[in-house]
Amino acid sequence: PRNWQGQNIRLWFDGVMTDTEVLVNGQSAGPVHQGGFYRFSYDVTELLKYGSSNQIEVRVKKHSDNRTVNAAERKADWWLFGGIYRPVWLEAKPATHIERLAVDAQADGELKVEVHLQGATGEESLSMEVAPISAKDAEHRPVKVTKEPVQLLTAHFDGISQWTPESPVLYRLTVSLLGKEGNVIHSMDTRIGFRTIDFRPRDGLYLNGTKLVMKGINRHSFHPDGGRTTNKELSIQDVKLIKEMNMNAVRSHYPPDEHFLDMCDSLGIVYMDELAGWQNGYDSKVGPKLVKEMIERDVNHPSIIIWSNGNEGGWNYNLDPLFAKYDKLQKRHMVHPWADFNDLDTHHYPTYLTGVARFTNGYKVFMPTEFMHAMYDQGGGAGLRDFWDRWCTNPMFAGGFIWVFCDEAPKRSDKGGILDSDKSNAPDGVVGPRREKEGSYYAIRAQWSPIQLKPLLITDHFDGSFLVTNEYTYTCLLYTSPSPRDSTSS
Repeated sequence: PRNWQGQNIRLWFDGVMTDTEVLVNGQSAGPVHQGGFYRFSYDVTELLKYGSSNQIEVRVKKHSDNRTVNAAERKADWWLFGGIYRPVWLEAKPATHIERLAVDAQADGELKVEVHLQGATGEESLSMEVAPISAKDAEHRPVKVTKEPVQLLTAHFDGISQWTPESPVLYRLTVSLLGKEGNVIHSMDTRIGFRTIDFRPRDGLYLNGTKLVMKGINRHSFHPDGGRTTNKELSIQDVKLIKEMNMNAVRSHYPPDEHFLDMCDSLGIVYMDELAGWQNGYDSKVGPKLVKEMIERDVNHPSIIIWSNGNEGGWNYNLDPLFAKYDKLQKRHMVHPWADFNDLDTHHYPTYLTGVARFTNGYKVFMPTEFMHAMYDQGGGAGLRDFWDRWCTNPMFAGGFIWVFCDEAPKRSDKGGILDSDKSNAPDGVVGPRREKEGSYYAIRAQWSPIQLKPLLITDHFDGSFLVTNEYTYTCLLYTSPSPRDSTSS
């Protein structure tokens, strides 16, 4: 539109597999983007014709010109696709605007907001609101902006409700950029949850001061009808299925669609967010850009409690310091899945005893990022409780992630519509390709029930009493004594 002239216009891509060259009206919008699982954008303000038609050309190479991108991504799964598979949109902002926000909302109500500005002159000010609560008046007044591109806002909120997987309370944070006369130039909002993440070596991962044991599962972004192209409705369905299995954690081999993270925030799942790479990692040329893109997109999701650099050897040690750099406020812990790294032992598919040195007499927090392989529905729930009961006897146990959520079988239009799981390579799910509930689904749900009855032999001395254990982390079990007229035992 003609009235967009004078604003800052960006063209956003949420995910393209993989090398992406963009031209606007025949001119390059910027460098070729490499990396298929990440959000990126181009400033096209000077390339547009306002009030008339514009032509956008997007040229995508399915195989990257960067060898390490192919190794990290195209060898990281059985089904390989190409093209634009996530949303694309235009964004118009005032020339002076808020670029992005980075938030640290602590469980005690302390809030820090890093506001990234573009075009600020030093005559502006910033204000913030958190709905449905508001800060004290003194902390709510506009704060003068300097010419620095990054501003830090702080406040304390009384009476907040903490975010946990069992009570995922969310708030809406709105930051406004005000002009010299107090008029709103631009505003940006994001959902936040007040919670504190604390990793303690030789102890465990704490959420709001309580040790968290993750009952987790691995999940890929996949559906028979769309391949890696998914939607919000599917994310809602998947998170509900995961919650119904009494799980509280998810891990993927790459950043998922953001609507899946939104559902984790809303419904109560903690998430391990991972830079792609399976036995092969990104090089130090493209890798730093992708770490930055991943964290800048995902940094404010309260569900994300830990970062991950690659998988099973697919990491680049040079990228490790960048996680703390771009997650400067929260500095969430970072792991190398499958490795003994950064005070976390994430060994994959450990045996029942796990080894004396590794766990029984180990010295690092134990959290297998893959275990109980569910190929052909043979392993997802078989013996799970045997493993779990033994592991839970150790104070350094932090939980684990079952492999894997769903069978990956695209609908083959070239083969009469069959669902093709690539023989034995992709039928690993505890639910089917269309989320059919398989045997492992019910076995896991029972074995990970938060309310467990201890084994009991019914003898002549049985008085009707049972020993009940509570495996909820934050929820208490309330007991009401039966009335004298009630003859049933509880």
